[in-house]
Amino acid sequence: MKLTSKGPALYWSDRVGINNEIFKMPKFRSMKIDTPAIATHLLQSPESYLTLIGKFLRKSSLDELPQLFCILNGEMSFVGPRPALFNQDDLIELRTQKGVHKLPPGLTGWAQINGRDELPISVKVQFDVDYLRKKSFLFDLQILFRTVLKVLLRDDVSH
Repeated sequence: MKLTSKGPALYWSDRVGINNEIFKMPKFRSMKIDTPAIATHLLQSPESYLTLIGKFLRKSSLDELPQLFCILNGEMSFVGPRPALFNQDDLIELRTQKGVHKLPPGLTGWAQINGRDELPISVKVQFDVDYLRKKSFLFDLQILFRTVLKVLLRDDVSH
């Protein structure tokens, strides 16, 4: 962040929200300012782009906290499909075909707790479709509870 690298502490990313509307999503900046705007798992060597504090922020999921602003603002919910980057055309297209684009994006989601970025896009979208079909208050509570466990255990965090 600000103490360990150049640039602002908050990073505002163009993301795809409900009905494929683009919105600005804040995160604590964990990557250097010259990092390409692509999904982290697609970078050649993601670790080389992390700031000194970035690894901790990502492992603890603290980089996601500013997204609470988007929840209060109505652009996101606590549970839903994770918001796609504006340039993840394959993910956006598949979600649109399956009707998932009608859901508000979430801070966490069914795909998040079942593999995160390690999932192929088709599998991630299938989890999103499953969430769309099963969506309920109790299912959301289950996902939130499992998210807390995964964060505390630092499970499925690779970079």
